[in-house]
Amino acid sequence: MTADAAGAVEIGGALVRLRRATGLPVAFGGLVESGRPQIRISELSGTTTAALRSLAVTSGNGLGGKAVALARPCAVTDYSSSRQISHEYDVPVAAEGIRSVLAVPVVVRRRVRGVLYGALRSAQPLGDRTLGAAMAVARDVEQALVVREEAGELLAAARPEPADRDRGAAWEQVREAHAALRALVPRIGDPGLRAELLAACGLLTAPPRSGGVTLAPRELDVLSWVAAGATNAAVAERLGLRPETVKGYLRSAMRKLGAHTRGEAVTAARRAGLLP
Repeated sequence: MTADAAGAVEIGGALVRLRRATGLPVAFGGLVESGRPQIRISELSGTTTAALRSLAVTSGNGLGGKAVALARPCAVTDYSSSRQISHEYDVPVAAEGIRSVLAVPVVVRRRVRGVLYGALRSAQPLGDRTLGAAMAVARDVEQALVVREEAGELLAAARPEPADRDRGAAWEQVREAHAALRALVPRIGDPGLRAELLAACGLLTAPPRSGGVTLAPRELDVLSWVAAGATNAAVAERLGLRPETVKGYLRSAMRKLGAHTRGEAVTAARRAGLLP
């Protein structure tokens, strides 16, 4: 799945959550197009026409364009008559029959990456509670996009470089990337995204041997960082655990692997295809 397609999936899911959290009957949104100062509205929820689909909203124009330009949420009580925005998009907005509208930017690494809209078909003020709920949904999208980007960067860093590079050093990068990816997994609330990250981790390991040892997710997380050379204290900091808890997971993994030392556990896990 490309980055743009993954982003569109995040936007689509966010619109459903936005409607549920705010009670607004209509939601739509899209991503900022690469290399262009405009949003492309690609996802709709609760609409009755296709008037807004594929609409290109230029930064600074209309409500969404204003949200992009200012990198902050914006709202109007009656879109068509508002003096707070420009009116390049009145025709598709009127065709959909929406009047009160809010627009919340999705900001990743200080750059606006998309906009979520919520709307009513009547001219009513959208209170702070509604706006706050919409902003919370946008924050979830931001977090998901950040994690996807971090995962992509880690995988890219793990790919072996030209043949003249020392093979041992390249594999150390793979192991560090594997450990870092696994450390991201518990931060993700979306089950689908968690599954994608775990699948990406699997790409960095050998196929598991049938009838081999199975480690619990946290045991594997700890062992991944141990394989990358981290101390127990460093593993605890990375995973947000207590050092005693890390020791417990490590002891359990060693027992399952029939190992007496950390190094033996790592070697056994690699032989079993559990670690790169």
